[in-house]
Amino acid sequence: MERLLLTLGIVAFFLLCLWGMWVGWRRKARSQSARIAPFPEIPADPGEFQLESAGVYLSTTTAGNWQDRIVTRGAGLRTGAVWRLHPDGIAVERGGAPDFWIPRSSVTGVRRDSRIAGKVMGTDALLVITWRLGESELDTGFRGDDLDDYPQWITELSDHDIKGGAQ
Repeated sequence: MERLLLTLGIVAFFLLCLWGMWVGWRRKARSQSARIAPFPEIPADPGEFQLESAGVYLSTTTAGNWQDRIVTRGAGLRTGAVWRLHPDGIAVERGGAPDFWIPRSSVTGVRRDSRIAGKVMGTDALLVITWRLGESELDTGFRGDDLDDYPQWITELSDHDIKGGAQ
């Protein structure tokens, strides 16, 4: 009888912890939806893509704060993804979560990194794009299947910055 009560107590504690995490996630999403603009949708005709990489969308965080995950409107879901660089932006196509568009004019930086909310690597195996969304500056992280694509992404997006496209 004591074991049954102990087991029920542990299960109840575990369920209480899960409920607390769920409530916290929902509260954070509500708070962020008031301060962070909706992510842009991919245009109907974005043009031919210049570069494509498959991998995993990891997360979007506030810029410079790698642990402050954005969870509103499905942005907090880690999913398989394909990133496509088009002349006017980046199409982030995610399986099982809303796709979104990063306008090329809003990109303020691109880099390799070793960490973003939900993923820490021993090497600079993540591609992180810093961009502006309304009044917010965000970092969006991606772990590509082929790390050899990263220099092309960095060159393409950095060249755009130098030409005065991003502000």
